[in-house]
Amino acid sequence: KSSKREWKPLEDHSCTDVPWLLLFILFCVGMGFICGFSIATGAAARLLSGYDSYGNICGQKNVKVEGIINSGLDLTHKKYVFFLDPCNIDLVQQRIKSLALCVSACPRKELKTLADIQKFAETNGSTLCSYELQPSEYTTDPRATKLCPKYPVPESAPIPFFHRCAPVNISCYAKFAEALITFVSDSSVLHRLISGVMTSKEIIMGLCLLSLVLSMILMIIIRYISRVLVWILTIVVILGSLGGTGVLWWLYAKERMSASAVESQIAKDNLQALLIYAISATVFTVILLLIMLIMRKRVALTIALFHVAGKVFIHLPLLVFQPFWTFFVLILFWTYWITVLLFLGTTGSPVPNKEGFVEFQMVGPLKYLWWYHVVGLIWISEFILACQQMTVAGAVVTYYFTREKRNLPFAPILASVNRLVCYHLGTVAKGSFIITLVKIPRMILMYIHTQLKGKENACARCMLKACICCLWCLEKCLTYLNQNAYTATAINSTNFCTSAKDAFIILVENALRVAAINTVGDFMLFLGKVLIVCSTGLAGIMLLNYQRDYTIWVLPLIIICLFAFLVAHCFLSIYEMVVDVLFLCFAIDTKYNDGSPGREFYMDKVLMEFVENSRKSMKEAGRGGGAEGRELKPMVGADEE
Repeated sequence: KSSKREWKPLEDHSCTDVPWLLLFILFCVGMGFICGFSIATGAAARLLSGYDSYGNICGQKNVKVEGIINSGLDLTHKKYVFFLDPCNIDLVQQRIKSLALCVSACPRKELKTLADIQKFAETNGSTLCSYELQPSEYTTDPRATKLCPKYPVPESAPIPFFHRCAPVNISCYAKFAEALITFVSDSSVLHRLISGVMTSKEIIMGLCLLSLVLSMILMIIIRYISRVLVWILTIVVILGSLGGTGVLWWLYAKERMSASAVESQIAKDNLQALLIYAISATVFTVILLLIMLIMRKRVALTIALFHVAGKVFIHLPLLVFQPFWTFFVLILFWTYWITVLLFLGTTGSPVPNKEGFVEFQMVGPLKYLWWYHVVGLIWISEFILACQQMTVAGAVVTYYFTREKRNLPFAPILASVNRLVCYHLGTVAKGSFIITLVKIPRMILMYIHTQLKGKENACARCMLKACICCLWCLEKCLTYLNQNAYTATAINSTNFCTSAKDAFIILVENALRVAAINTVGDFMLFLGKVLIVCSTGLAGIMLLNYQRDYTIWVLPLIIICLFAFLVAHCFLSIYEMVVDVLFLCFAIDTKYNDGSPGREFYMDKVLMEFVENSRKSMKEAGRGGGAEGRELKPMVGADEE
């Protein structure tokens, strides 16, 4: 026997990888400490209320900063941050290079001269020049040219919740726009693009909803069209390879006939290149046809698994909503993470810079807190995605190994979530940490490659890209193995390493089947994504064609197609996950059961027919007999819808 341990599906549950759960909890406590530290040091107040160039927080009384003039002011009635030159943006440092002051009101109309600035201060009580100048001195004091805003002062309005005065007309951010949108050389083009999006926003929202509905429908009906998709794939591949090879040999023959009349080195080189291409294409076609011949029966398993996956979604309809819950939780976490990151950007002690203004910097080990915060982003995000995988695996395992489908739990998804929370959070934490260990070096190498672009030599660039590619491949392989390890944990309630080893053994024993499912199956799902995007895009073209209020509707159509692909990817990824879980369950079922009394199969009728046909083929070929030819007898209810 290839396995030393029997699989006992759903027989008992025990806590797995508890030390890793404790480690993950401690890590999350550390994330909470970073948030608490940044709030305790005043970062939250500085972020939300804003602060001026002298370290004063707007809207409150402040403490004097040693060595800084104009610090420690009472700015209770000055609640908004105003930049004297808001258009002076440093793209490298990503900050506004301007003196910042706290004012009581933002200028709601353009101020063209110092006299207008003085009148605004006298009328509204909002002084836009530095604190040491009185409004009566704006037009008389020679220092006003440096201590007053650059005029004309653009019309501005406070940013909601963040109390910063921002120019209403964003034309002064032209450098920003040039850096972000390099393909737009004419501002009128950008204006028409944006107006097209705003005018067709109802159509965009409606078509995004259409893509959502199409994805849900496809997940239900794909089991009925899977055989057609496989035949389409097979015919396209065969015709494409044979046609490409035939064209190359035709070009070679044609070139050879014309080359006999023209004796030149270029013609000989072209003839030789065509011969090499034609031979290579022929070898590739022969190998491809042999592989398809060998794997044709495995393709039948892929079709059967897709058919059963459709039944799973009928019995477990809440699976369809898994992408929603995962996306919602990720959005909540990312919002929290970005908020704390902004806190970290304004935390620390006040330090005078070379210009005599105040900057808040963390000193000592505290300045590395953001590294911890970045690791937290990756680990916790992977943890949330792994929780989704474990939840789906637990629900599908419950479906597969329940002989009487009518006796399924009331809500298998909720039961799976309950098992996850009670027993397997440590396993999920360990698996997500392994992915994090691979992802972080890849991101560091990508950052180095970006920073060194144009500076490193060709050899270093090639080595960096090779390392990034290898780490990406390793990450994908580990992600696939992790998903199967979670399935093994859901079946046997074993720890992560044991589950990964057991799943790996099963996958190696079924390598050809795995290859068939991951090639044919993935291509079928890709065709499904293309179908949804094309359908949504076609509907978009037909609807947008009737709009006459704008001239450019390329951007709305791109937005529609991108959203349709994103939705289709999220939903069909769940489908792919279900197929992978079903395959591992099927492989375990066929390994430890043979259909005899006491060892009945758990599998669905469709999979039973596949196994029966396979054994009949083996028996007819002279390789079966005895136990191999035994009639397969499922338990009652195994073939029910």
